[in-house]
Amino acid sequence: MSRVLVTGGSGFLGTSVVAGLAASDAIDCVVSADIRVPSPGVRLPSVLYDRVDVMEAAGLPELLRRHKIDTVVHLASIVNPGKNTTVTEEFAVDVEGSRAVFAACVKAGVSRIVVSSSGATYGYHPDNPDWITEIDPLRGNDDFPYSKHKRMVEEMLAELRQSAPQLSQTIFRIGTVLGPTVDNQITALWDGRRVLKLAGSDSPFVFVWVDDVVEVMVRAATGGPSGIFNVAGDGKVTVREIALGLGKKLLVLPPWVFAVALWVGHGLRLTPHKPAQVKFLRYRPVLDNRALKESFGFRPSKTSHEAFSAYLEARALR
Repeated sequence: MSRVLVTGGSGFLGTSVVAGLAASDAIDCVVSADIRVPSPGVRLPSVLYDRVDVMEAAGLPELLRRHKIDTVVHLASIVNPGKNTTVTEEFAVDVEGSRAVFAACVKAGVSRIVVSSSGATYGYHPDNPDWITEIDPLRGNDDFPYSKHKRMVEEMLAELRQSAPQLSQTIFRIGTVLGPTVDNQITALWDGRRVLKLAGSDSPFVFVWVDDVVEVMVRAATGGPSGIFNVAGDGKVTVREIALGLGKKLLVLPPWVFAVALWVGHGLRLTPHKPAQVKFLRYRPVLDNRALKESFGFRPSKTSHEAFSAYLEARALR
């Protein structure tokens, strides 16, 4: 029986993961740790809720000991920065917060950590392979904070595998998560009258349904294989197919025009995004999920296309 603490337990993914863990017969205790207070509608009677700020995690080792936690699921991260969020604040949560959590796990004698990483770790580069596997280099993008920070966290974990081999690691490099209530910087691209497409790029996405992400997290927290795994549904969806599914026309722009628009918009504080976001759309890493199926032993219930269709159905109901 596992005793699990989830960082970032009140976020979009965290709420679902906490519920999935609480429903598992293989888990004896679930602690949801987040700086945000969960709304009464999502609080579960079997879950313990604790206010934890990963940027001030000095008391985390004691919390882990008090609840006899053996497994930590680390989700805390700034995925969608606000207009006024600074890169310094993102770094403090994404990198320094992760460092504090990992150190607390070692200090408290936690035996396993499950980490939500991202396909962004590979970076957005013109020479990315058509399908990226777990053995491809982690290059990130220094001018794209989220990508850079995820790479830095994985570098930290690689060092930890040498200095603290007793702490088993399962790292999931996750594609774009879709679900009935998802609202993020990806779905925001689809809210306008037209869907943006950069000239010369299909901007392919790999999608994964939130229930599939929850299932791999629960399996990893209850004795599943350690290792590093891309998490995505089979196949990919191009921006043209996305527009077709939404019933919208494409707005095709040269990359340099979009870069100028972002530069102006960011300068006027109309958007948190900078010109580096152009790479985010042009050179998307397309995740190969064979290791997830063959080594971890999990086949996503929905392909990328099916996850997108399920999102469209939920969007229509909303």
